[in-house]
Amino acid sequence: MTTATDATKGQDTRSAREVYRDTIARLLPGDDRFVVLDSDTGLFNGVDFAAGEERYLNLGIAEHTLMGAAAGLAREGRVPVVTTMAAFASSRALEAVKLDIALGNLPVVIAATHAGVSAGHLGPTHHALEDLATLRVLPHMTVVVPGDPGQTEELLRQALALGGPVYLRLGRGPTPALPATSAPRIGKAQVLRRGTDVTVAACGPYPALAALEAAELLDHDGISATVLHVHTVKPLDTPALLDALDGQRSVITVEEHWGAGGFGSAVAEELSALRPVQVHRIAMPDAFVPVAGSQQQLLERGGVSARAIADRARRTLTDPQGGTS
Repeated sequence: MTTATDATKGQDTRSAREVYRDTIARLLPGDDRFVVLDSDTGLFNGVDFAAGEERYLNLGIAEHTLMGAAAGLAREGRVPVVTTMAAFASSRALEAVKLDIALGNLPVVIAATHAGVSAGHLGPTHHALEDLATLRVLPHMTVVVPGDPGQTEELLRQALALGGPVYLRLGRGPTPALPATSAPRIGKAQVLRRGTDVTVAACGPYPALAALEAAELLDHDGISATVLHVHTVKPLDTPALLDALDGQRSVITVEEHWGAGGFGSAVAEELSALRPVQVHRIAMPDAFVPVAGSQQQLLERGGVSARAIADRARRTLTDPQGGTS
């Protein structure tokens, strides 16, 4: 898998959460509607909000209260931005997200950092491998996963203007930039590579990079792969998936999430009624990760890798049963 050190030479080396922080710091002074609610993450330590200083509120490690406060502010005409870790936004605070924010279709942006296994050094308590499943099923909720730091600012700005609840899934550390393509738009998948034999649809920074690397491996076998980066899990860009699958019989989904209920499940749900194709999911195993390690190490250990994607693609094209393992 491409390393962050190699891929970010000469590029912006900030993480997505740092881009989020810096963008919010620029926007807060100029718009009285914006309010930042923090759960003592430390992300904003030393940040100068200038005229917006009074609209930065650190409520401490009280995620459920954080969501309720955001809902109250939204009902009074504010646009709250909540900063917390994904593991806590999607589980500990889920009741408040559901009943206080989603039920009222309120314009609250939940910036959830340390998503997936990006906090791999902290163990299962801080892994967030269920958040796409729990958040995407909530009515009104938009779920966005920027593919690299460069996409984060634009998708954040769009989320703030959307007028409803948004779950913005961010990692912990810097990740390599994806290939230049059209500017990201919420609800619109990005075509990173065109192919004719198989489609790989990826969600998230390292899954997208692994999908691109797998496409290069498949090239050596004469297999041409389309690679889609699907940064919006909800609403899903079903037309883009159908377009990519024209003339193909299978799609491989790749995500930094448990296999049940996440991005791959969303794709399977959408396509099952529209196109007779097989959906093969590359995701983290149905188990808690028992070891500590870096994000890349844990993804490789869990089988979310270029080699696993390429192997699955070869099987889908040679096995009459579609390569089901």
